Amino acid sequence: MNPSDVLFRKIHAINQKDYGAYQSLLGGYEYPGFRLFIRQIPKDPYAPPHTGLYCVQVKRSAPNVIDAHPGSNTGLIAFRDFLARRFYRASGTVHREPRGTGYSGIITMNKPGQCILERNAVIVDNGSIEVRFFIGLPANGRTINASLAIKMLQEELPEIIQKSLFKFNFDKQELDRHIETAEDAEYLRGMLEGKNLVAFIADGAVLPRISGPRDEPLPEKEAVVFRAPENLRLEVDLPHAGKVAGMGIPKGITLIVGGGYHGKSTMLNALEMGIYNHIPGDGREKVVSSAGTVKIRAYSGRYIAGVDISPFIRNLPFEKDTTRFSTENASGSTSQAAAIIEALEVGAKLLLMDEDTCATNFMVRDAKMQQLVAKTDEPITTFIDRTRALYTERGVSTILVLGGAGDYFSVADQIIQMKLYIPYDVTRRAVDILRKFQGERKAEDSDYPFTTHDRVPVAGSIDAHNAYGKKAIYSTDKNRLNFGKEQIDLGDLEQLIELSQTKAIGFALDYAKRYMDGRKTVCEIVEQVLQDINQGGLDIISDRKNGNFAGFRSFELAFALNRLRGLQVVDKL
Repeated sequence: MNPSDVLFRKIHAINQKDYGAYQSLLGGYEYPGFRLFIRQIPKDPYAPPHTGLYCVQVKRSAPNVIDAHPGSNTGLIAFRDFLARRFYRASGTVHREPRGTGYSGIITMNKPGQCILERNAVIVDNGSIEVRFFIGLPANGRTINASLAIKMLQEELPEIIQKSLFKFNFDKQELDRHIETAEDAEYLRGMLEGKNLVAFIADGAVLPRISGPRDEPLPEKEAVVFRAPENLRLEVDLPHAGKVAGMGIPKGITLIVGGGYHGKSTMLNALEMGIYNHIPGDGREKVVSSAGTVKIRAYSGRYIAGVDISPFIRNLPFEKDTTRFSTENASGSTSQAAAIIEALEVGAKLLLMDEDTCATNFMVRDAKMQQLVAKTDEPITTFIDRTRALYTERGVSTILVLGGAGDYFSVADQIIQMKLYIPYDVTRRAVDILRKFQGERKAEDSDYPFTTHDRVPVAGSIDAHNAYGKKAIYSTDKNRLNFGKEQIDLGDLEQLIELSQTKAIGFALDYAKRYMDGRKTVCEIVEQVLQDINQGGLDIISDRKNGNFAGFRSFELAFALNRLRGLQVVDKL
């Protein structure tokens, strides 16, 4: 291990040379209080940050190093998440804008969002803490700028490490709160099944966000805090927060109704994000949903490979088979039907839908349309006539946001109306209204069961190599994944929240091929990949170490696979 002075002399010696000379810096260097390992340096200043890797290691036993020993895996994930956030914030106080060509002059890592996630940006073992990040070594054109490089590595990096890993302006209560918030949320989520619930929203929660693209909470002085209806209120006892009251949403079929701009979609969005543990101050710390919660929407134009959509769509013109339905360009209704079946295939237990993003002809046929177009001429059995069977046959609940389809009153177990962001239980009133309009619409129940074919992916149809024969897996947008020669559109996966997740999913798809033996199903494969990650960490899915990955669920991995154009599947023998 060389002292840091050696690094600075090396940089001085390559001043004004071609950018490729930076490769001479690879290796390890001892700084006061930490070690720096330069493991990957991009060969071009324009190369994206994921092509570089710098690691800092500190000893956990050092008296000035921030450390914690949570008693749960959830707490350990939260501790690592906490350190990653400190590093990201500290790097922003030094410099995050490029200084020179391309990515020159920056020290940073992927930005953490509002959720506490498993991240490989921070690794904690028995003896040390390792932080992985990116340094854009500076250049003017392709010419090395040694003076700025020395400043970055001699002054700025130690300052970032001091502010993020050392007890510099460190509030232990802040760390404890971060860990305890995650542990309480995980405990609360684990209580749902025993209480016959699919979700819980605590009193005092702040559900509204600042804006569509921003996930931070609306300031409390502008937001209406959540308050549960009396008959849906229950009290739970959490390990750290103690007794907490809020609204429990039972299993079954729940409607969220109300006028526009009164908070229907805001509540659904909070439930959609309830699969994650949130950071303190987010407002949704005690908003949790079943781990098997999946947001469903229509998404015209998506790829579908061999999905059995016959529980919803049959008798297509020209006798097109819907038990193994494939298309390069799905309609809104077929995309939504496929999304539901794909979710069932990997174990979904709660479906969330918002009428604003659903296909109208998939959701309901009203009485007038039933009279005009006979059922024999309509291949779609709408969701209103299948949601009850979905629950009774498969145990899958539904929460549906509605503003204009009162026909759903007839299939609902509970109906919650949002008024000025406050929920009210209006189930009884809806039942009274329903009695006045009995017989207008006729149920079009299908006796076709919710069975799913065991689809087996064909390994040869999944190739991460580009046109030049090199592996190409990358993403610059959480909704777009470049995989080999294809770009996978993930725009309808609304529970993907960070770019780091998308990056990890890309490598997990390639890793999953080792389990595609012609016998294992989609579900079995994704579960095996997640099991490997749980045992070996996120690093296991890539041959090269990096700090760019964040945890994801088996659902999103399966959904990304399903959207890979060219995917081929066969039935399990």
